[in-house]
Amino acid sequence: MTNIENLGIKTVLHPVSDLGKAKAVYTALLGLEPQHDSAYYVGYDVAGQHIGLVPNRGPQGETAPVAYWHVSDITGKITEITSAGGTVKEAAHDVGNGRLVATVLDADGNVLGLLQDQ
Repeated sequence: MTNIENLGIKTVLHPVSDLGKAKAVYTALLGLEPQHDSAYYVGYDVAGQHIGLVPNRGPQGETAPVAYWHVSDITGKITEITSAGGTVKEAAHDVGNGRLVATVLDADGNVLGLLQDQ
């Protein structure tokens, strides 16, 4: 096994059907206004975590929150996970500013998010 650094879960994305209603609930829950607020994404940075709201179940059609593990080498981590029996759901791709994301499935079909910042 390689020594690919795992920085823990720092990002959780929640698919929502009504971004305005969800924004009101999460603003009340977190006690602060979002730092990222657009028609396609609302995000909060609180206590070292990023909580994101993705409208219309997001481009991946998720129905439940996805926790994103921050890693130092997303390609290497995908290789490790698939070698251990996981499968790629969404290949690594750039979502802007050099940030790479991917999703993999564990043996029970649970979605695991991976995120690498450049």
